[in-house]
Amino acid sequence: MSESHQNEDVDFEKALTAIPIFPLPQVVLFPEAILPLHVFEPRYRAMVQHCMATHGAMVIAQVIPGEDEHGRPRISPVAGGAIVIEHQPLADGRANIVLRGRARLRLEELDPEDSRPFRMARATVLEDMSVSVRQNDRTALVAAATMFASEVKKHDPSFTFRLPASLDASRVADLCAFQLVVDAAVRQAVLDELDPRVRVEMVLGQLALQHGAMINSDKNRVLVLN
Repeated sequence: MSESHQNEDVDFEKALTAIPIFPLPQVVLFPEAILPLHVFEPRYRAMVQHCMATHGAMVIAQVIPGEDEHGRPRISPVAGGAIVIEHQPLADGRANIVLRGRARLRLEELDPEDSRPFRMARATVLEDMSVSVRQNDRTALVAAATMFASEVKKHDPSFTFRLPASLDASRVADLCAFQLVVDAAVRQAVLDELDPRVRVEMVLGQLALQHGAMINSDKNRVLVLN
């Protein structure tokens, strides 16, 4: 049976003093993005059980090269805080969960405990700079995202991409980065950026590069076939 978690705002704020970390390679979670996960490792099964029994929140942190002082994989200090919005426990202890991104967070990892198989952090919410993005820049980003998504769909008919019309430019950039930007390092750089104007420029530029590379690849494939 699937469960939903309520009181997102209250639970999330309570969680920030000690929030569980789910380190994942190549995964960067943005505010408002939806991320489904299948949880099978014992330590992360325990983490999900902890989340569902407490505040229903966790951090998705990208694994980066190297190890920390405890011999664990290093993670980016800026990560995506999320609420578990769906939880489907399975009979063998695994679980399917769906996360909704809530905020950019700066992490201060807590010392490991023998009784705790997963990592925890004290987290601080990172707020966007209070600046305005020009409507023309938002329009250009939406157009670039739509063009790139259409190109992807030619190769993968099952691919879908939708942007709610009500989103402001900063959230448009976030969701475009989450769904369309291929390079995880670029996605992390977009997550790290707190100036929405710069964030829009970064995603717009990356989508233009990806779109150009995809078109050139198609042209080269046609030349080879001919």
